[in-house]
Amino acid sequence: MNPEANLFIDGELVAAASGKTYPNINPATEEVIGAVADAGPQDMDRAIASARRAFDETDWSTNHAFRHKCIAQLRDGLQAVREDFKLQISAETGAPLFICGEMGPQCDLPIGFIDYTLETLPEFTWSRDAGQSVKMGITSRRLVEKEAVGVVACVTPWNVPLQINLAKCIPALAAGCTVVLKAAPDTPWSATMLGRVVKEYTDIPPGVFNVITAQDPAEVGDQLVCDPRVDMVSFTGSTAVGKHIMARAAQTVKKVFLELGGKSANIMLEDADINGAVLSCLGVCFHAGQGCAILTRLLVPRSRQAEVEQLLPTFFEFIQYGDPSADGQIMGPLINARQRERVLGYIEKGKAEGARLLMGGATPKSLDKGYWVEPTVFTDVTNDMTIAREEIFGPVLAIIPYDDEEEAIRIANDSEYGLSGGVWSADLDRALAVARRIRTGTMAVNGGVYYGADAPFGGYKQSGLGREMGPEGFEEYLETKTIAIAE
Repeated sequence: MNPEANLFIDGELVAAASGKTYPNINPATEEVIGAVADAGPQDMDRAIASARRAFDETDWSTNHAFRHKCIAQLRDGLQAVREDFKLQISAETGAPLFICGEMGPQCDLPIGFIDYTLETLPEFTWSRDAGQSVKMGITSRRLVEKEAVGVVACVTPWNVPLQINLAKCIPALAAGCTVVLKAAPDTPWSATMLGRVVKEYTDIPPGVFNVITAQDPAEVGDQLVCDPRVDMVSFTGSTAVGKHIMARAAQTVKKVFLELGGKSANIMLEDADINGAVLSCLGVCFHAGQGCAILTRLLVPRSRQAEVEQLLPTFFEFIQYGDPSADGQIMGPLINARQRERVLGYIEKGKAEGARLLMGGATPKSLDKGYWVEPTVFTDVTNDMTIAREEIFGPVLAIIPYDDEEEAIRIANDSEYGLSGGVWSADLDRALAVARRIRTGTMAVNGGVYYGADAPFGGYKQSGLGREMGPEGFEEYLETKTIAIAE
């Protein structure tokens, strides 16, 4: 697979200062597939210092044409290593190769999304004339300027690592920021390979882009978030960690972008196409349910609950899992043993609190290696149960019955999260009316797909702050300055 084992600091691929490494483990087989540098505080300090120097002492933030050229080189370099990269991503995440191609977010699609930045960057308005104003006896012309935030800490998770690494780093770099990317410890190669591509394929100056991997993310993570030389933190992960980062970043009043957890509701109205609605429930098996926007609560009219319960297991029988390289698979293992035990713990809570187990609920007997959990469906779930309120991050679906449309909307919104959702109805106007009443950052109507480089993604409530991708995602990495010129 030819992975990259080194950190990328100040334009060079380097070992950790301590010489330490840690193993990268394939979650489908539990085998060690390689090693990666285990960074410590000295390495993080070097990375931050180089990013600060590159921002303060080079023209990276102001030379828009040069940045465009470098990002195009980065895209071309990623295309050149794409097939090798897919194998690495599949091996360290456990994601089936099928979703590393054009049918999923693990590799091909996020690399292709760089084209959006390259197409829109030359057209961006960096300065606009706000016109004349007469105040306090002075006539002034005002300019509104957009400038890079500065040094950005990009802290990313393990579920779709390349997608999120690029969704943060590409707009940050395009905006003129310099970057320190701290990868999730379980998926280090999805970040270190970016360092290699930057070095071998681009003219990006030393210090503009840096990559840190560490087995203990807390040690260097807090250092990165708290350092006064860092101007912004862009984080994707759990709500609990997001709260911690927000509190730590407040010490230096940094700008913070957070894309956090979700417990999204998929609302089937009584006139919905039952086959389409039930088929969409297979999304809880996509990458073993390890996605923040996956629709994990299915809200069904009580009058159609029995019909759904009869049909749903037949659909789930089509989900095959085992070898991530096999054709057509969408479900792989959970990322590690800790996550598998966490998911199994939630399944036991569901049983204990009175939900009825319709299918699954255990580790598959046919697989003695890997961190697998069977596709699991609970029914007769009430929205106050733990499995309806907390993000499980595994292949677990909760069926919640309701009596009328108003109750469905109330249940969908009765969550601390507000990341995504779905609604199914034969009446498009009705479906849109419901979608507009759900307090989430994204909604899918009758199976619509919002995922795209040009579409902003993010959440309401405790699902986060700000938006990723689209023009809104680019502007997250900009500051606004108003200049008044006396005339």
